[in-house]
Amino acid sequence: MSKAKLILSDGSSYDAFSFGYEKSVSGELVFYTAMTGYPESLSDPSYKGQILIPTYPMIGNYGVPGDVKENGLSKFFESDRIQCTGLIISDYSQNYSHWDSARSLGAWLKAWEVPGLYGLDTRALTKKLREKGAMLGKIVFDGVDPGFYDPDTENLVEQVSCKEVQTFGTGRYKVLMVDCGMKNNIIRCLLKHDVTVTLVPWDYDFRGEDYDGLFVSNGPGNPALLLPVIEHLKYALKEDRPIMGICLGHQLMALASGAQTYKMKYGHRGHNQPVIVPGTQKCFITSQNHGFAVDPATLPSDWEVMFTNLNDGTNEGIRHRTKPFFSTQFHPEASSGPVDTENLFSVFVDNMAKYKEGKKNG
Repeated sequence: MSKAKLILSDGSSYDAFSFGYEKSVSGELVFYTAMTGYPESLSDPSYKGQILIPTYPMIGNYGVPGDVKENGLSKFFESDRIQCTGLIISDYSQNYSHWDSARSLGAWLKAWEVPGLYGLDTRALTKKLREKGAMLGKIVFDGVDPGFYDPDTENLVEQVSCKEVQTFGTGRYKVLMVDCGMKNNIIRCLLKHDVTVTLVPWDYDFRGEDYDGLFVSNGPGNPALLLPVIEHLKYALKEDRPIMGICLGHQLMALASGAQTYKMKYGHRGHNQPVIVPGTQKCFITSQNHGFAVDPATLPSDWEVMFTNLNDGTNEGIRHRTKPFFSTQFHPEASSGPVDTENLFSVFVDNMAKYKEGKKNG
């Protein structure tokens, strides 16, 4: 049983056992609160450059599904590989059992050359991150020190976005999706409706393209670094075609509108985050994964807050007052749940239907 060290940027060091690939790595250390869904979380491109700490103590008990394809997408994962830099857990389940499991979590990590450590007090680590904020960390094997690495200084979206245009579905409404690190379940949710999704790279110039609705996906890193997307969105906001954004897409829409974003202390990552519609008692339970947020005080007068986080009052969504534009910081497509807000995809499709009808009558 190999040993390794977890070293934090504050100088603290922790001894641990290895159950993944044995390679020294570094990244931003973050915790997430989901009790289930580690295959989805580890394959989420939004975790690029980050070392994950699940707050739930036992991980690996139901193994990892096989690589099954459905509609051209991986059926069980959010992308085609593990995206995070490393995984830190308390207790690793050596034996796994589930109807769709095909391998152990450790075997999956080794296949993608991602280290995993167990035997640490993840509750203490989580408390430290809550007090001090997200920190840089490194996993060190055999004294090979990789140095600290801050993923917020790099364009991570360029690393996880698709490289060429792809098409999914054969529906009536044409959705052009900007891939900033898209989760597969966004397309799965859209394909439940009568749509054709054209997926384009993050810096694709979609001005002049024929589509009924524009979708800006989730993704990793600092939104302010993605100037090409922001410029393209500024153009789209001058038109009337429906737009929807999720997570990083939400932040990019806000920046394109003239608002500002900021780095959060430790972000929101995991399930069961409550959000409320301002001025009402309507509350929804959501899944989230972000380290940046939109400053609602900087929104232009023609935009308004759509959702607010009940835990800390941060912004969770915005919408245009007169045009069919809206975005959410949380994930309506959340897999492995909750699905309280999946109906927002229906709102987006309804907006496209109204837009097409208006064009026909106009």
